[in-house]
Amino acid sequence: MSHRAGRHFLQIPGPTNVPSRVLRAMDYPTMDHRGPEFADLGHRCLLGMKKIFKTESKVVIFPSSGTGAWEAALVNTLSPGNKLLMYETGHFAMLWHEMARNLGLRPEFMSGDWRTGADPDRIAERLKQDGDHEIKAVCVVHNETSTGVTSRIGEIRKAIDSVNHPALFMVDTISSLASIDYRHDEWGVDVTVAGSQKGLMLPPGLGFNAVSKKAMEACEFANLPRSYWDWNAMFGANKSGYFPYTPATNLLYGLDESLRMLIDEEGLDKVFARHDRHAEATRRAVRAWDLEILCTNPAEYSSSLTAVLVPDGHSADELRKIILDGFDMSLGTGLTKVAGRVFRIGHLGDFNDLMLAGTLCGVEMGLMRSNIPHKTGGVDAALSYLALGETADGQKRAPRSATA
Repeated sequence: MSHRAGRHFLQIPGPTNVPSRVLRAMDYPTMDHRGPEFADLGHRCLLGMKKIFKTESKVVIFPSSGTGAWEAALVNTLSPGNKLLMYETGHFAMLWHEMARNLGLRPEFMSGDWRTGADPDRIAERLKQDGDHEIKAVCVVHNETSTGVTSRIGEIRKAIDSVNHPALFMVDTISSLASIDYRHDEWGVDVTVAGSQKGLMLPPGLGFNAVSKKAMEACEFANLPRSYWDWNAMFGANKSGYFPYTPATNLLYGLDESLRMLIDEEGLDKVFARHDRHAEATRRAVRAWDLEILCTNPAEYSSSLTAVLVPDGHSADELRKIILDGFDMSLGTGLTKVAGRVFRIGHLGDFNDLMLAGTLCGVEMGLMRSNIPHKTGGVDAALSYLALGETADGQKRAPRSATA
């Protein structure tokens, strides 16, 4: 295999690029996970994750992928045969639905078009019909990684409340947490699910649940089988900063460092503003190329990624291959219902303006080498927007002439 000069551009929507600081933190020698130094680390990580979720309630950290955190959310709160209301927003909503069925639950799957988010009005209407309160939980993906569509979680909470339905509210934030503003407590979410490999800027391997008081009460009566995923075992050990079994020690070193970067140094508001800016610049590029954004509702545009449709008769996968072979950049593939029809540009995590500029250059050069009909000027449209970015005090920079 021949050497390729320069860095590989990993622009899939997760796992994302891991900052060198986080890699160096993970390189620290493994410590005794029953010693006093580890307890301090455990407390810092748990407290930091509360700030990320924007919750005063409990947070659980599992050695797992986000899929494990999905399972933990379900088995700790529900019983065999319980009915759920789930919403089809894309590939990952489908996988969560499949998991619920495999666990012996009865999920009702509200159909979606993969171009819009979960509809609060449809959810309210369905819950209104459930007079006997058979539905025990409503499950929604906040940011659907397969489509670049962000559901309006606060509005869905209001919709549930509008019909006085007691169902638990569960939300997947695997590709939104620490990238898109999310408010576990304010939005009345009972279980929030997350993973380490996207906005938290870590490798895969940590799964998270943020758990409301209502969810903890449900846990006392739930009787789906659980052992590894048992919240109660976690809550008991976490009181002193420890875990009931061997934790992913070096990933927690990395989490401690990423929390410092996100909360203490950049600040979450600036993190969200940065992601919003990069998403808008990307959308401007897509429009200038005369291509179509998969998401059709501007109120639901994702700030983590942009999914782009290619014209009928053309292959998004062939374009991705051209870009990978020619410019050493990986873009996200289309999944299941949109396989071959879309490519996904990830713009989340440890990412800045120049990295986005390089990413969009790679896409535009790939389009030039392909037979996909498009216009030029996407990069120029993005750069024009980025060049007039905000100053440190939040004000727009004044444009300057090229000769100034």
